[in-house]
Amino acid sequence: MLNTSGRGPRLLLDPDQRRAEVLFGLIMVLTFTGSLGVAEAGREDVRVMLIGALGCNLAWGIIDGVFYLMSTMAERSGGVLKLKAVRESADPQHAQRLIVEGLPPAVASVMQPSELESLLQRLKQLPEPERQGLTRTDWLAAIGVMLWVFLSTFPVALPFVFMEDARSALRVSNLVAITLLFIVGWAYGKGIGRSPWLIGLSMVFLGSMLTSIAIALGG
Repeated sequence: MLNTSGRGPRLLLDPDQRRAEVLFGLIMVLTFTGSLGVAEAGREDVRVMLIGALGCNLAWGIIDGVFYLMSTMAERSGGVLKLKAVRESADPQHAQRLIVEGLPPAVASVMQPSELESLLQRLKQLPEPERQGLTRTDWLAAIGVMLWVFLSTFPVALPFVFMEDARSALRVSNLVAITLLFIVGWAYGKGIGRSPWLIGLSMVFLGSMLTSIAIALGG
């Protein structure tokens, strides 16, 4: 993209990012609750599981937030470099190809050569682009990433806090997890214009499969 301002129409995390972070957090905590041997589990086993689930999601939330900042910096720097390449290109056709590569495919497909040339001239009239660092919004978004991963632990873990019987707590926890996975899928389906029911059920299946794989591999 040629947007180098670092500012966009979205505030902090967009819906797709929030859904992805919730899904990630749910799968992480399910690897802990799913591996709990409820037949022999005592309160100490449950306590260890809860500490492990909360600690793991907090750690991965921080890591995910750092990765978010890194990808933001890479995207922003890439935009500046591409803008410089467009402005400094001696071949107008090459410069126009660079512009097309930075546009969404649907927009690029309807751009006429005359429109690209006009856009090229306007880009050359812009002030010299400067590298921009991280903004306050970027840092808040990174904190948001961390919180979405971490807080998604609690609904699934809470039954183990308030219920004495580990077996019953696991059943309620699994029901909560399935419900949340379906809600995430439903919202995702509506966001992409697909059947919310189908995507919701698919998300439950996907989450269950990923959790099973993680448990089987010792995650």
